[in-house]
Amino acid sequence: MRIIFLGSPSYAVHALDALVAAGYTIVGVVTQPDRPAGRDRRLTPPPVKVAALAHGLPVLQPETLRAPEVVETLRALQPDVGVVAAYGEILRRAVLEIPPLGYLNIHPSLLPLYRGPTPVAGAILAGETVTGVTIMRLDPGMDSGPILAQAMVDLPPNARTGPLTDELFRLGATLLVEVLPRYARGEIELRPQDHSQATVTKMLKKEDGRIDWTLPAIVIERMTRAYDPWPSAYTFWRGQMLRIMSAAVAPTDASATPGMVIGRSAHGHPLVQTGSDALELVEVQPASRRPMSGAAWLAGVHAPEITLG
Repeated sequence: MRIIFLGSPSYAVHALDALVAAGYTIVGVVTQPDRPAGRDRRLTPPPVKVAALAHGLPVLQPETLRAPEVVETLRALQPDVGVVAAYGEILRRAVLEIPPLGYLNIHPSLLPLYRGPTPVAGAILAGETVTGVTIMRLDPGMDSGPILAQAMVDLPPNARTGPLTDELFRLGATLLVEVLPRYARGEIELRPQDHSQATVTKMLKKEDGRIDWTLPAIVIERMTRAYDPWPSAYTFWRGQMLRIMSAAVAPTDASATPGMVIGRSAHGHPLVQTGSDALELVEVQPASRRPMSGAAWLAGVHAPEITLG
């Protein structure tokens, strides 16, 4: 088979590497353009581009797939099937129609749950105990196409979006290589999604990470894991951002103002009143400083009363 691959971030590299290792012919790798990154804003290539060049594969980096000349370039590659892994743009019908076998997508959730751009964060925020990965065939909708295969994994209570996303794409890469030959031979019956059960996630913004201390402690604790590495869960103290890197729920019946430090845990970490229970700040990162234990931060704060907001 002639495969065209579309992907951009580091966890998409797992699928590209798996296809190369399995001996498939990759006729083109489509990824996002190089973007400024880091403190010096240096132009940086997407991880998929770096991996593709290391494999000696041709790379395309269009600003958008909507341009007619881009569509014709993809058509000229004559792919039999496309593989998509976190490319970063919804494929329109003109692109979807190019490969006779369509495009297979690796999506890190158990569809129809958590469609959209942030499925792993969505599952963590919801307090799910299981999650998984889906191989589906793309259609013009958002993650609404029929399913080829799924794999389920436990979602532990300490799961964080970054590592869990990487784990799910590794699993998805393995599952893709297993089902692709059978799919090409017409041996897999595609299973339509139950759209009535669908849930949809949104694109995250920086302000989504700001903590509302009137929320229950269990919700805020999930935020610290769901929003890692970005946008992070954060609050403010004396006008400076304070990132909450790691936290734990501390049951309490106190009735203090939400956001107020009401004491210390057995480990010396600050306990912050929330809308329900307290939140133990296990690890924090003050502005322009390295992460530190909550106890170390509290020891350096000289104030008779501390209220975060």
